[in-house]
Amino acid sequence: MKEFALLFRHPNFDGLSKSSPQEMQALQKKWQNWSSSISSQGKLVNQGMRLSLEGKVLKSGGVVTDGPFAEIKEMLASFIVVKAENIDEAVTLAHGCPILEGGGSVEIRPIWQQ
Repeated sequence: MKEFALLFRHPNFDGLSKSSPQEMQALQKKWQNWSSSISSQGKLVNQGMRLSLEGKVLKSGGVVTDGPFAEIKEMLASFIVVKAENIDEAVTLAHGCPILEGGGSVEIRPIWQQ
């Protein structure tokens, strides 16, 4: 089996911050259910982490800019690592991810194998 990172990108973090506590709780439950289904298949390698909204970008020449990053339309929200036979199976695992319901996307990337 190979390992794949599922990178979750969201187009509108501001909209999430305006959600009611009940809406946030319902969304968190969807995420728990989805990740639990992957875990119950023995395919969850690393639960990953949620990322903060603020950050910095270091560019060549030592140029440092503040985040969030206005030049991109979607912000990286979080990630997990799964194991799958191939990238097609990893894509199948990504189906049902709650971020898709809010217009977000899941980027599936193989973990580099040396």
